[in-house]
Amino acid sequence: MKKSILADKSFDFAVRIVKVYRYLCIEKNEYVLSKQLERSGTAIGALISEGVFAESKADFVHKYGIAQKECNETIYWLRLLNATDFINQKEFESLSDDATELIKMITASILTAKRSINSKRKPPENND
Repeated sequence: MKKSILADKSFDFAVRIVKVYRYLCIEKNEYVLSKQLERSGTAIGALISEGVFAESKADFVHKYGIAQKECNETIYWLRLLNATDFINQKEFESLSDDATELIKMITASILTAKRSINSKRKPPENND
């Protein structure tokens, strides 16, 4: 199987999110927002992993689209945790930057797949 930079980055991001979740629970006694963060932040990589075995290009686009939404939701929870002083600005920026990079990569993958779908739907040009 071909090595995927996006799969690796999303997995590494999920590991960071699990560690932040553990920190928030143990050190900050915060369980509600951190659980939301853990759910959305780890879903990104799981959806990208599912996309590897998508049944079609459309299924791939669908799974990556959900991953994109989960990534955006993760940034929301990070913003909220930062605004409520559960994570500091440096922690927020580091995690948010990684999430933003993932969104950009996911978006590029979606656009590439959509172009591939659209190019197959176009009738061949007749040069007669």
